[in-house]
Order: sequence, then C-alpha cells, then structure tokens
Amino acid sequence: MNAVFLAAVLIAFVVAGYRQVTEIPVAGTSAPMDALGLAMIDAAKGSVELAIGLVGVMALFLGLMKVAEAGGLLAIIARTVRPLMVRLFPDVPADHPAMGAMILNISANVLGLGNAATPFGIRAMQELDRLNPHKGTATNAMVMFLAINTSSVTLLPTGVIALRASAGSMDPAGILPTTLFATICSTTVAIIAVKLYQRFTVVPEAIADSSDTAETVTSDADLSEEPSAPYPLWVSMLVLVAVAAFVPVTILYGRDIAPWIIPGLMVALLGFGALRGVPVYESFVEGAKEGFNVALRIIPYLVAILVAVGMLRQSGALELLITPLGAVTGAFGLPPEALPMALLRPLSGSGAYGIMASIIADPATGPDTYVGYLVTTLQGSTETTFYVLAVYFGAVQIRRIRHALAAALTADIAGIVAAVAITAYLFG
Repeated sequence: MNAVFLAAVLIAFVVAGYRQVTEIPVAGTSAPMDALGLAMIDAAKGSVELAIGLVGVMALFLGLMKVAEAGGLLAIIARTVRPLMVRLFPDVPADHPAMGAMILNISANVLGLGNAATPFGIRAMQELDRLNPHKGTATNAMVMFLAINTSSVTLLPTGVIALRASAGSMDPAGILPTTLFATICSTTVAIIAVKLYQRFTVVPEAIADSSDTAETVTSDADLSEEPSAPYPLWVSMLVLVAVAAFVPVTILYGRDIAPWIIPGLMVALLGFGALRGVPVYESFVEGAKEGFNVALRIIPYLVAILVAVGMLRQSGALELLITPLGAVTGAFGLPPEALPMALLRPLSGSGAYGIMASIIADPATGPDTYVGYLVTTLQGSTETTFYVLAVYFGAVQIRRIRHALAAALTADIAGIVAAVAITAYLFG
C-alpha cells in the first residue's frame, strides 16, 4: 500500500500542477491547485464522517454476531461447510471462530447486505490475526478472504434494485442474472489468482515483541484443541442444494424478499441465542462495544486512502485516463459513458454510485437501456477494492498486504469483463 498511496498522491499533484501552470484562469472558478487542496480537506472530513457513520452499524451487527457465537451458531455453520472451507483456508482450524465469521460475511455479501458484511468481515480479520505469526503482514488466509469478499457471489443486489425502481425501470430486478453471472466469474478468478500469486510472494520474518508472543501463544492453544467432527456429507450436500434452490427464488421474488432480510436476520440471531440459553442482551452489548472500538481504529486508514482517491478525481488524472480508453473499450461493449463507472468503482464507492445514478436518471439513457443495465450490473457485481483493503487490513494493523491488491484487482477486471459479456448477450 505504500507504493499505491504515494503513486496516487504524486500523480494527482503533477497533473494538478501542470493544469495550474498551463491553464488560463477563469473568473468564478478555483485554480486547480486550490481545488486540489479543498478536495483533500473534504476527503479527510468525509472519511471521518464515514467512519463515525459505521459506528452504529458495526455495533449492531457485531453485537448480533456475539450472540450467534455465544449460542454456537458459528461452529454449526463451520461444521456444515467444512469440506469447502478447509480447502479454501487450509491454515485455519475448522472450528476456529474465524471460519464462522467468514461464512457470515460471505453470506451477507451473497444477499447484498453490505452494511452487515463489513462488521462480520472485520471480525473475521480479527480472528484470522490471532492465527497470524507475522503481525503486520497479511497471511494467505487473509488474502484469500479479502479476495473472495471483494468479488463475492451476489444473489440479491438490493440497493441497486431499489435505485433502478426509483429511476422508473420497468424491470428493476433485471440485473439479478447479470450480477449473479458476473460475480460467479469474478469469485472464481479471485480464488485462482490468490492461489497463483501467493507462490510469488514471501512472508518476511516477523519481529516479535511481547504482545505478538502473547497472541501467538493464544493461537497455539486454539490449534491444540480437538476440532469437532464435521456433519455427514449428506447434510452439507442438502445445504448446498437449498442454497442453489434459493437462486431462482431471488430472481422471481427478489423485490419482495429484500425488505425482510435485515429485520429477519436480527430476529433469527437473537431468537437462536435465546433458545440456546444465551443472555442475549449482555452478549449483544459486549459485541457492540467491540464494534465501537473497531470503527474508531480504522479512521487513519480511511483518511489515507480516501484522500488519495479524492486527489486523483479532482486533479483530472482519472479523466485523462478515461478519454483515450473510451475510444478503445467502446468497440468491446464498454461504451465511453460507462467507462468512468468501471474505472472508479474499485477506487470510490460514492463516486461510482453518483455516476451510475446520473446515467440511469438521464432520459437519453435510462435504467432499461444497454448502458443502464451495464452500469447497474457493474455496481452490483464489483466492490470498492481500496476501501475494503483499508478497512479490513486497517482493523488489524496490516501494513504489508503482499498479493492482496493484485488478486483483488484481477477479480475486479474479471467481473467487469463478465458484466460486459453477459449484459451484451442479454440486452445488447
């Protein structure tokens, strides 16, 4: 991240400086360098506001997760999908809390619950860090989890469906098959990329201190525990069949199901805890405290990445990249008006969302044209990669990310290509 952060800042500064020297001042507009400085301040303020906004959401969902963990739900889920998870994460014990947290995060992403997925994902990173002998350096399991997270298969992109409906779409849920196809492709590529790239990255020797030593001892104790036996294979297969059967249900009834998901999740987890004899209020409050602390700890990481992205946007560096590329990508099904969305999505969720909203609100395009379907598919099937890296790795103070960024961006590219291909096939 050191090289990425420094390169983004330097490129933005050079482009803004060149415009400052060469452009003729226009009355009533800010000079390029003045605008760049204001954008930096606004991005820094916005990153803190974003983190503060996450406090309540993270406290809520980490509180629910604590209830589920106390009731044994995470262990039950981990035993159910153990055959798949132990292959994806061979370094994580089958009954470790990280397994359950990762499964809940992936499940939340599958259902389009971004607000719920983030707290679950941060909790998973914290649990994975307990197994990390090299503090500050991402493990293979961390990289795999992050790559899957940024490319997660999505059955129900609820937010995008709602926006399409508000824009007057006659088929708001029409992006369900395109989003599902694109995310299946991107997740497959993400897993392959992680397995390939990890062969070329080396974990540096850790510099142990007293805190690292204590944490490693705890991890060793966890590893020495005898894991519970997995459920019979027929149970796992039955669960997979049930999940597969859910796909056509979401396609047919996605808009009707979406409003029930978050309230239903809270009732289900609290009800499960109560049935298992868990003091749900005390457990919820304990988990909520952790959410509050984590949300504050990620502020410095958000400030760094969002300021760098804001500088790139304000300086005009992104525009310089988009203009020549648009003429090329248009021949392959990615028109110039949709290209900014594809390029900005890994960098800025709010920026990409604004571009998507303006495109589908424009009467010349609208939500039910090829461009409208494409940009909404891109929004639902790709992730704000740099934001996810900053939040998840920042929560556990990971500074050396190894091949995480390369794998995540490879998955992003695969998702974009798949989204263009399936949208062109269905709506082109």
